[in-house]
Amino acid sequence: MSSSEIALLGAIAGFTIYLGLPIGRLRAPLPRTRVLLNAVAIGILVFLLWDVLTHAWEPIDNALSDHHYGPAVGNGLFFFACFGAGLLGLVYFDRLMARRAAAAGEAGKTGGRSRFDTLALMIAIGIGLHNFAEGLAIGNSAASGQLQLAVLLIIGFGLHNATEGFGIVAPLAAEGTRPSWGRLGLLGLIGGGPTFLGTVVGQSVTNDTLSIGFLTLAAGSILYVVIELLSVARRSAMKELVTWGIFAGVVAGFVTDAIVTAAGA
Repeated sequence: MSSSEIALLGAIAGFTIYLGLPIGRLRAPLPRTRVLLNAVAIGILVFLLWDVLTHAWEPIDNALSDHHYGPAVGNGLFFFACFGAGLLGLVYFDRLMARRAAAAGEAGKTGGRSRFDTLALMIAIGIGLHNFAEGLAIGNSAASGQLQLAVLLIIGFGLHNATEGFGIVAPLAAEGTRPSWGRLGLLGLIGGGPTFLGTVVGQSVTNDTLSIGFLTLAAGSILYVVIELLSVARRSAMKELVTWGIFAGVVAGFVTDAIVTAAGA
């Protein structure tokens, strides 16, 4: 299989994220439906947070097991630096956006449409960083001659990305905000496009530190969004429904991940 064919399959895996995006066009869902959508998105992101951090820590854990303490310490420090940048960077970015909105006389929008639109963008960015690392795995497998593994990864990540598309737009649907098709297209490009880019880069570059950087940046941004969505869920006063929704989201994440493992990837 040629490099261009592997890259094309990587693009297909990334753009399956569009399968979950149309949920964002729901027209004014009922209050309980809104709360459930928000909670399911939290569950999916909680799973992604665990998944991303697990894969990012794996090279460090392996280095420690092999008593390679120098690389372990170096990658460990890089792990925490990138995780902090992803988490704290969004805190200061959010504060900056709020100040700009207030200065422009639009402070009232920070809790409405623009607020949830920004959250959807942040989720897409975090998932995009995660998907770039997934693309690196696809490209690395292809470059080392493991084409069967590369194809299995493409299938598994493609299924997984469809779930992630829902996670991006669920907060918008939960708020009753209907993004335009163009906006959905942009969010899908931000979230899914990096899978293709990672596949291209991964065929020529194999670097654990690079992968750790993208994964931990993604983890930090995902954790920030989870905190924000939990604050929205708390205001709903529907604790049982929120808990069931989070449970369903976590299960959905593990099921799609199990498909990848069962396929031998």
